[in-house]
Amino acid sequence: MTATVKTTYGVLRRLKEHGVHAFLGVPFAAPPVGPRRYAAPERPARWDGERPATSSGPVCLQQPMPGVFGALGSPKGQAGDDCLNLNVWTPDPGARGLPVLLWIHGGAFYGGSGTAPVYNGAAFARDGVVCVTINYRLGAQGFCHLAEHFPELRDSGNAGLLDQVAALQWVQENIAAFGGDPGNVTIAGESAGGMSVGTLLATPRARGLFRRAVAQSGAAHNAFSAANAARIAGHLLQHLGVARGDLQALLAVPPERVLEAQIRLSAELVMSRDRERFGEAVGSPILLQPTFDTEVLPERPIAAIARGAAAGIDLLVGTTTEEAKIFMVEMKALFSEPVVEALLDRVMRPAGRSGRDVLTAYKASRPDAQPHELAAAAETDRLFRIPALRLADAQARHHAGTWMYDFAWRSTARGGEFGACHFLEVPFVFDQLDNEQARGIAGTPPQELADKLHPAWVAFARSGDPGHAGLPAWPRWDSERRPTLRFDSQCEVVCDPAAAERKLWDDVL
Repeated sequence: MTATVKTTYGVLRRLKEHGVHAFLGVPFAAPPVGPRRYAAPERPARWDGERPATSSGPVCLQQPMPGVFGALGSPKGQAGDDCLNLNVWTPDPGARGLPVLLWIHGGAFYGGSGTAPVYNGAAFARDGVVCVTINYRLGAQGFCHLAEHFPELRDSGNAGLLDQVAALQWVQENIAAFGGDPGNVTIAGESAGGMSVGTLLATPRARGLFRRAVAQSGAAHNAFSAANAARIAGHLLQHLGVARGDLQALLAVPPERVLEAQIRLSAELVMSRDRERFGEAVGSPILLQPTFDTEVLPERPIAAIARGAAAGIDLLVGTTTEEAKIFMVEMKALFSEPVVEALLDRVMRPAGRSGRDVLTAYKASRPDAQPHELAAAAETDRLFRIPALRLADAQARHHAGTWMYDFAWRSTARGGEFGACHFLEVPFVFDQLDNEQARGIAGTPPQELADKLHPAWVAFARSGDPGHAGLPAWPRWDSERRPTLRFDSQCEVVCDPAAAERKLWDDVL
């Protein structure tokens, strides 16, 4: 079997690992340096001879993630400018017509990479799916909307999103050489990766580049208006001492210094929650996100999808049962019931609900919960579950091939205090349980559950239906019954789980 593959840009030499063929660190766009730093990506240069594709490429310079995600999720590889690269795992480059899954990593749009061991695509390749993982620009380089300050940087607020589009275009041009079918591409991602999936569903330039989508713990609510994003960009420029319109001064600022300013501004957002200064960003823990009211993203993603922007795209969407619990554990001493009530009151008052009434509703189904667990339950709904439900409802109005899941198995790490937390399902999706990241987040993950979850993603990538013989019959989503496949030690279909708590968020999200 050949050890090389010929792409549009040159010949790649593979790495053989885990019984499949891996091509690592493959450039899909030119390094974003100089005038390309904050601009739309450009095609990579061609090369002569064989290029080794046997080790991961650089990742984007990035802000460290907090808590356990900083310890377990920080990229191990080198950070550098040549970060627009991807990795491909295939069972056979000589095959034809295999389904393709392109994975978009999470990390709050400021961290993470596609090179983490837990994202190793060997299990997908083993099961007949060509798996692609990508790196894209993060933080200010990828999502700072500088267009109002520098007209030349019209795409800056969505440069990272356009990197994802460029990776999809590379797949369209080249994946057949790896055995993949460019007409059967699934995009998938978790957290900011799931939010990216929701955004790509609404991005005109991505139309026709994929057929299916999997949004895990991220939906289509995470984007800022151009006006609000420009305000945040202005604060960043003040930190840098760069005047409006002086593009050369901005481009002369080293990326490390831009990152330092980004970190300071992110901390200010979290500590101050100053609505006058940060606008709609005060309701989010993420300072820099995709920008709508722009040519790249004309409207808020969830609104575009509700209008039918993704009609015809199969969608699998879901969350973990206790998404936010892992974020609250490190600071649980800060919470009391009056604190939780006050936080809920701020969120719910615009809909005419009191924090006390909402807290009482959450306590009713969790009578023994500690205050930080009540806060986590509400934040799970606000940031993850309700947006996922809204996305499923919006897409199902235009396409019947919509499916919902809930990952309810509880981690055994740290004495079980993480619960069924954010990111927990990812090692099971990739069937990559034997690595530091998987053990750190899951404790002792049961292979039996991976043997149910991973094949569902394989089936979905292949046909658009995630059901398989190891699961109970999994109905398509409808907004009346709300059937949801709950993944746990025993998998079952549950209709409209936590309905009373879901209704609390009507007219809020």
